[in-house]
Amino acid sequence: MAKVGVYVCHCGSNIAGVIDVATVRDFAETLPDVVIARKDLFMCSDSGQEMVKQDVRDGLVDRVVVAACTPRTHEPIFRAAIEKAGLNKYLFEMANIRDQGSWVHGHDHEGATEKAKKIVASAVGKARFLEPLEDKFVPVTNAALVIGAGIGGISAALELANMGHKTYLVEKRPSIGGVMAQLDKTFPTNDCSACILTPKMVEAYNHPNIETLTYSEVDDASGYIGNFTIKIRQKQTYVDWSRCTGCGDCATKCPAKTADEFNAGLSDRRAAYIMFPQAVPKKAVVDINHCINCADRDIGTLPKINKKTGRPILAPCERSCQAEAINRSIAHNPDGAIRKIEVGSIVIATGYQVMDKDWFKEMAPACPNVITALQLERIISATGPTEGKLLRPSDKEKPRTITFVSCMGSRDEHFHTYCSRFCCMYMIKQARLIKEKYPDMVINMHFIDVRAAGKEYDEYYVGARKMGINLFKGKVGGLEMLTEDKLRVLAYDMESATSIEYESDLVVLATAVELPPDATALAQKLGLQFCGSNFFRELHPKLGPVETATEGLFLAGCCQGPKDIPDTVAQAKGAAAAAAVPLAQGRVRIDPIISEVHSEKCSGCGICIPLCPYHAITMQTYADRPRAQIEMSSCKGCGVCTSACPSGAIVLHGYEESQIFAQIEALTA
Repeated sequence: MAKVGVYVCHCGSNIAGVIDVATVRDFAETLPDVVIARKDLFMCSDSGQEMVKQDVRDGLVDRVVVAACTPRTHEPIFRAAIEKAGLNKYLFEMANIRDQGSWVHGHDHEGATEKAKKIVASAVGKARFLEPLEDKFVPVTNAALVIGAGIGGISAALELANMGHKTYLVEKRPSIGGVMAQLDKTFPTNDCSACILTPKMVEAYNHPNIETLTYSEVDDASGYIGNFTIKIRQKQTYVDWSRCTGCGDCATKCPAKTADEFNAGLSDRRAAYIMFPQAVPKKAVVDINHCINCADRDIGTLPKINKKTGRPILAPCERSCQAEAINRSIAHNPDGAIRKIEVGSIVIATGYQVMDKDWFKEMAPACPNVITALQLERIISATGPTEGKLLRPSDKEKPRTITFVSCMGSRDEHFHTYCSRFCCMYMIKQARLIKEKYPDMVINMHFIDVRAAGKEYDEYYVGARKMGINLFKGKVGGLEMLTEDKLRVLAYDMESATSIEYESDLVVLATAVELPPDATALAQKLGLQFCGSNFFRELHPKLGPVETATEGLFLAGCCQGPKDIPDTVAQAKGAAAAAAVPLAQGRVRIDPIISEVHSEKCSGCGICIPLCPYHAITMQTYADRPRAQIEMSSCKGCGVCTSACPSGAIVLHGYEESQIFAQIEALTA
């Protein structure tokens, strides 16, 4: 007969303020096989745990039920405690009387107490039939994958590599660097973005433990923590990178043009191009979607022969390449090549995009002098389309009045209700840089309110006011297009409680930060979830900010939510540290609460196979008949197969039939 001990927690007044803890404890004493029922102010404290451990050591109990908070955060505490006292840690059940009791029935004390009794009775019913389980372990592949090579991905990869782990750094664009590579300077120090980023890019690319796979994307993923199999699609460059020297001659000679993504569409690039001057690796790519097939010749066809000279007629990119890295006669596979890698853990650092101005019809998006803050970043950058000169896109003239508008798409119920966090600061940075260079320029900034919470951020904001930059608290209602590509700004100043109207030569919109569209496809491949703001969901907002619901997958940077560069780097290093744990241990624990097939009962119908969301079930031959078999390392104990099996051949350990029926009986009594 089981000897069950029940321990009810007050949780200060968190539980006891609603539930009558003494009544619940007295009720627990009356339940079958309960030999001890105690209560404590904080069961998770040392004194509370010691109470449980002492009863286990003295042999008074061999099953433990703790009625307290959520098992999500507190179950590991008590499992470790009873294991230390000498009891199998799976002979434990938690009754969540906080989340399912006091928190949801705060105004009904009597009802909450009665519900707590039911929850405790259910837990005791299951605990009576618990059986010892043993942890299982599987070996780990000592390698990591980092997806996304902005400053977050680079920082995570360097941390992992410096710990001695082989690291694959995958970036979908031809160069690493991310959005930070597009910035001119960074707040609040105004140091050159390229000056602090480029050394990190070079260090990561040259690190002996990092293999950088640029112009590549995750094509497929399978496996589990410690043993992931990832297929990487390396996109077709149409340039032999082993020969390419990065001279850029092909880009100079290529006649085909398209909008330059790196310059946020403010200038054109060629179909053959190098992403930006400090690109790492500095290699050329031919954008086949915008290639015009010079010399009337498609990729993979032989050149025509010049009848006068007898020489082949080459395309300009071929002809200009001294390294002979471009050969249009080769029939390249447009789908690229698939590279399969094995890794033990994965860090996702895929970054963000900013909303396009076309979403905001009231802001005259058709006017070329209405630009996003990222476009302004490229204009004031020395490597940008105007080589750092502040010129209006419409006529390439210097503006005399500039308007900044905050929160476009952020804190807006029509688009995104969240704050994009760093918009206020980069607007202030841009305004300060412009004011320093052009002291006579009139700069007006419109904020809902200024959010400058980082280290030295408020001082930076106050400094902008002292420089003579005009800051207005209040939203801009809209813009009107005037002659000569000027704009009338229609706004409201809350501090003076007056409407404002004035003419502006250039308007800059701080558009919201959001996940790029391809994030959905990546989430489906990796099993990631989205939060209410449509960023990747972390395991716990406070206690698991870098972990995800899928073990072995970790988050870093703006893919988890908007954050500035210091916070991105900090989270990236935290994600790398968490990702390195299984690699350093060399093995990972497999939860024993998994499904198992009793082969003698299995009819081999195969119903369970397509139902398993983790692809853990295969059909194997046993005693000359097909039987289902479950791979323990892939099984997550969801129980779908158990409920679907018509033969009752599949058992979910920790949720066996006797335990479930005992819980149901207790709840319906």
